[in-house]
Amino acid sequence: MAGVFSVSQVISYIKIMFAQDFALSRISVRGEVSNCKYHPSGHIFFTLKDGGGVLSCGMVAGHRKGLSFSLREGMRVIVTGTVDVYERDGRYQLYARKIEADGRGDLFERFVKLRDELEEMGMFAAEYKQPIPKYATRIGIVTADTGAAIRDIMNIAARRNPYVQLVLYPALVQGERAAASIVSGIEALDELDLDVLIVGRGGGSMEDLWAFNEEAVARAIFNCRTPVISAVGHETDVTIADYVADLRAPTPSAAAELAVFDWRHFEEELRGYETALARGMTRELERRRYLLSQYRLRLKLYDPERRLRDRRQRLADMAERLESAMNGRLEKARRQQKDRERLAAAFDRKLLSVKHRLALASGRLDGLSPLKRISGGFGFLTDEEGRRITHVYDVETGAQITVRISDGRIRARVTERTEYGDGKRE
Repeated sequence: MAGVFSVSQVISYIKIMFAQDFALSRISVRGEVSNCKYHPSGHIFFTLKDGGGVLSCGMVAGHRKGLSFSLREGMRVIVTGTVDVYERDGRYQLYARKIEADGRGDLFERFVKLRDELEEMGMFAAEYKQPIPKYATRIGIVTADTGAAIRDIMNIAARRNPYVQLVLYPALVQGERAAASIVSGIEALDELDLDVLIVGRGGGSMEDLWAFNEEAVARAIFNCRTPVISAVGHETDVTIADYVADLRAPTPSAAAELAVFDWRHFEEELRGYETALARGMTRELERRRYLLSQYRLRLKLYDPERRLRDRRQRLADMAERLESAMNGRLEKARRQQKDRERLAAAFDRKLLSVKHRLALASGRLDGLSPLKRISGGFGFLTDEEGRRITHVYDVETGAQITVRISDGRIRARVTERTEYGDGKRE
């Protein structure tokens, strides 16, 4: 169809028009920095705004060499560069080649001053932060009843947990009366004994979010007995309420994710706990049954009646062994007594035999006794050495001899010796 253009053709045409405009090829713009992001690649993306509008800006990494300071939220700057069209998104932006500081905005100055004062008071200290309940069932929300924030929170709550109760206080979140309305909402919901409060709104400029930078709102959050999650603006927006709250969420949707526990996940956890509990109970029952069997066995072992029966049996066995031992000893004693009697009889017989033999030997010895012979007129002769003289050749003539008779002895000298022919000399 004639006169119909593609999207790419239209965007290229607009880009050519921007390029041909001398005023836009090198322009300096004064404004306040907002939504500033430093990309890992080195590029900087931010928004330049004033009371009447906003302008998207970007600075590539190659142009950052002349930038001697870091861009901060609320900083007033003068940006020099070229306004051009980004063909992929079909939007225009200011491509910055130079950025100069133009002083800070009044709102940012007030923000920094109040932040420093409250921090010095200790209102941001970690020891005052309350833990957010893991399983909150009643959640209070202080935000506008027609904004995107409450719709996002309701959608996420319905998806994660249809059983959670949401209590909304429809507050003003922008304008002169917004701070007082937010304070009233926090105080009213704090009286309802809820589990947690979400205080916040959707994104906007610093002016739009200023109610959450008021000291009255900060003190209301600090004094709230119910744990408070701050959910103001987008992820890059930071307010005084974020510092004072017990937990900061980057967006209202993230606050709902943090406050509302996932019911399906909770059910899975419960089933897991149920399974673990059942297994634990089964193991415990098995352990108890085993202990019971052990106790029963011990009870049988230590049963008084059984122990008494065992003792009686042991006593009977001991009595039997004792009786057997006593009978054995008695029998042994009887045998020993008989042995002693036999030994005594044998001894008597032996003694009688010995006495008889002694009497016979005594008679024979008496018959052979020299004294008996001496007493009949005979004598016993010995030489000077005391040797017995039985033969005549045992002495020499002139030798001294001793003659023993029954009543004494006689010393004599041999004067003559006569040998008989039948005498034998050994």
